Amino acid sequence: MHKKEGLRKKYFSKRRRNYFDININFFDPLINLINKRYKKKNINLSIYYPSSYEVNVLKIFETKIIRNLTVLLPVIKNKNIMLFHKWKKNDVLNVNKFGMLEPAIFLNPVYPNIMLVPLLAYDNKKNRLGYGGGFYDRYLNKYLKSYNNVLTIGIAFSFQKHKNLPVNKKDVKLNHILTEKGLY
Repeated sequence: MHKKEGLRKKYFSKRRRNYFDININFFDPLINLINKRYKKKNINLSIYYPSSYEVNVLKIFETKIIRNLTVLLPVIKNKNIMLFHKWKKNDVLNVNKFGMLEPAIFLNPVYPNIMLVPLLAYDNKKNRLGYGGGFYDRYLNKYLKSYNNVLTIGIAFSFQKHKNLPVNKKDVKLNHILTEKGLY
């Protein structure tokens, strides 16, 4: 675990130093994948509200495919359980106990078909180094037992790539990584 903490500090600092604003072309490989893989019109896409120099996934609202997507944001419930709820770009947000923005009004949780997952670092094997809270790994470990068709895509800058990340049995490997250089 000490190695992961050192890597978290390194990649958080690297992301802060090297951050840049993406344009909507960043999402072209994702849009192509959605168009190829999903024939249905209603797709539940979970995103995250970017902070701390994360890739600005809110730019997806500038794309045409947004009309075919139901956008979801994570909400942290009691006992640090993460669920996803519908959200539209101008809907009100609250700050949760971790300082993250989440929908102010939510009804029933919605299960995503596609998850855009934040990360600090990734490797060639599509392993993800998160922030250490385990929210996404716990959610995916539980959710993938019932729904194995969710597509998980780590969102990062190409400079966040690490040669070989340390992993444990609770870590969930992603299906793809999307950077400004494309979809891996």
